[in-house]
Amino acid sequence: MTSPAGITVYWRPGCLFCSSLFRELDQWSIAYDASNIWEHPAAAATVRAAAGGNETVPTVQVGARFLVNPSIDEVLATVHELDPHTSLPPPETFSWGDSWMLRLLTGRRR
Repeated sequence: MTSPAGITVYWRPGCLFCSSLFRELDQWSIAYDASNIWEHPAAAATVRAAAGGNETVPTVQVGARFLVNPSIDEVLATVHELDPHTSLPPPETFSWGDSWMLRLLTGRRR
C-alpha cells in the first residue's frame, strides 16, 4: 500500500526500535523510504533538527511532519490525519489485551 503523504524512516544499524518499526511497516505492506543516518550526513542533520539536537532513531517523516521513535499506530494516525483518503489501514485503538508486551510474550500478532 502506498500513501501520497510519503513516509521516510531515518534509522541506523543496530537499532532494535528501527528493526521493530520496519517489521511492522512491512507486515502492513506500507511503502516507505529508509535513510541510514550513519551513511548520510544530511539525514543525520534532519534527525537532529527534528529531535531537539539528538540523533534519536527511528525518526519518521510523514509529509512535512516528524515523529521521533513512533509506534506503528502513531505513523498510521499521522498518515490518516494528513491524507484522510489513504488506502493504508487505520491505527488500532490500544487495548491491554493486544499490547505489545502480550504480543511479545505470546508471539501472537495483531
